[in-house]
Amino acid sequence: MIMTMSGGGMVDISSKDITTRTAVARGTIAIGKEAFATVRTGQCKKGDVLTTARIASVTAVKSTADIIPLCHPILIENIGVEFDLDEDAHSITSTVTVKSQGRTGVEMEALCGASVACLTIYDMLKYIGKDMTISEICLVQKTGGRSGDYKRKDQGNIGLP
Repeated sequence: MIMTMSGGGMVDISSKDITTRTAVARGTIAIGKEAFATVRTGQCKKGDVLTTARIASVTAVKSTADIIPLCHPILIENIGVEFDLDEDAHSITSTVTVKSQGRTGVEMEALCGASVACLTIYDMLKYIGKDMTISEICLVQKTGGRSGDYKRKDQGNIGLP
């Protein structure tokens, strides 16, 4: 059986208005007690875990169009990367905020940044143990564009710039 698929490709955004667009995404990695202590004390043999994850996240945001085949390359005007450490859960949550003025949103860029921050934390700590779990990667909120604003009901108010 031969299947032919037609259509597809990048979405034509040329008729969309240029607006300020923001997106916030989160991801969490549960790393375990020993790895959490390693991050907390700054004793990772590979270097500063959170600084490396922050740099990787920024790089991922700026490289999203190279990673996700049909994403438009866009001008990124601001990137914020924050980490929340949860001592009880031995987890780290990355929150990535992206801002741009353009014809397409920045949701994929924020999601890519949050994902890569978690992946980098895994890479930095895998020598301690591989029983880490990355989860809860989600869009928290976004503003701008034709579809309007979105705020995930279970995430509270993040406070976009």
